[in-house]
Amino acid sequence: MTGQGIAAATSERLIDGRYAWFRLGVSMLLGTIASVGMWAVVVVLPNVQAELEVSRADASLPYTLTMVGFALGNVVFGRLVDRLGIVLPVVLAAVALGSGFVLAAFTTSIWQFAIVQGALIGIGTASTFGPLIADISHWFRVRRGVAVAATASGNYLAGVVWPNAMQGILISEGWRTTYIVIGIICIATMIPLALLLRRRPPVEVGPATPQPAGKGTQAVSTPLSPAALQMLLIVAGVGCCVAMSMPQVHIVAYCSDLGYGVARGAEMLSLMLAGGVISRVGSGFLADRIGGVPTVLVGSLGQCLALILYMPFDGLASLYIVSLIFGLSQGGIVPSYAIIVREYLPAKEAGQRVGLVIMATVFGMALGGWLSGWIYDLTGSYRAAFLNGIAWNLLNIAIMLTILGRTRAPRTPQSA
Repeated sequence: MTGQGIAAATSERLIDGRYAWFRLGVSMLLGTIASVGMWAVVVVLPNVQAELEVSRADASLPYTLTMVGFALGNVVFGRLVDRLGIVLPVVLAAVALGSGFVLAAFTTSIWQFAIVQGALIGIGTASTFGPLIADISHWFRVRRGVAVAATASGNYLAGVVWPNAMQGILISEGWRTTYIVIGIICIATMIPLALLLRRRPPVEVGPATPQPAGKGTQAVSTPLSPAALQMLLIVAGVGCCVAMSMPQVHIVAYCSDLGYGVARGAEMLSLMLAGGVISRVGSGFLADRIGGVPTVLVGSLGQCLALILYMPFDGLASLYIVSLIFGLSQGGIVPSYAIIVREYLPAKEAGQRVGLVIMATVFGMALGGWLSGWIYDLTGSYRAAFLNGIAWNLLNIAIMLTILGRTRAPRTPQSA
């Protein structure tokens, strides 16, 4: 057997093998640890506002810059993953997160705090979302959808774990000491975990290997050029996340306006996130059977239905139910874009292309959160904001239908 044949045989044993599942576990753990960067700033916001004596709008600026850094980091680290593998990006992210949390603890103004959040913590957090998703996609073929969805779930799991874990030290020692402790934990845990991922991805020959019929060995083709498809996915990512941000960002304020109080709105937000975890894992199984584009379409249709239901059903019990429907619909949409990239575009460009789409979804969340507030200020109610979200959601659905309509039948090995 030639050297190339041996390499190909070894790659086949690695893909979907025991090591691939071990790698998935490490990736989920890394995602859960590093995503503290997205949630810690939310938890300490009241303390930072009180100590630095700034307005609520100014105190929200660090979160905004964190999301901007997160969006840009997905592209930067995505390119590094394509060229150098995942270890160096994760090590750099650990250093960025560790130094970022420690530096943030010594800031004396809201602008210093915000810049550190965006330039170090936000960018560091990004390495364990899009780049990790792209990396794990190389190690699975039959269960690629499940692997991608599970890796993406680390982001939501962090939102469950970290806010509760921070409470003890936050109450007793304050937010600055809490940030220092988090920084030390990031460096102490992420670097050793990154070294467990030293093995480079298996060699993939030819185009991507999607799962449209559960076979794992077919390739999707389309007359759309890679550039055109990438642009469609970027616009679709913005569209779905402008719509997604409406309830996620404003459900607490919406409940307050309806007279139910902030606590009920916070419970609905938690219910959305819990539904989102279930949705992400479930969408992985679905994508393995029907492919990435139909999975996004199913989630987008469910999200659109939930947005419509928010308007006539504004009773307390109804809002809990609709919020759960919304969470169960939207959680799997963003990870499924990575499946689409792997189905339609070259494997060697996965990191960069997944990063671009993730960046678009983050900007969509930021735009949608602001846009809904702006519409509320103009109209005095959230009804028009819900309609705006529905319109953006319909744009996403139209793009997914366009891609699906221009998808050719999967090629079998004989036809290929």
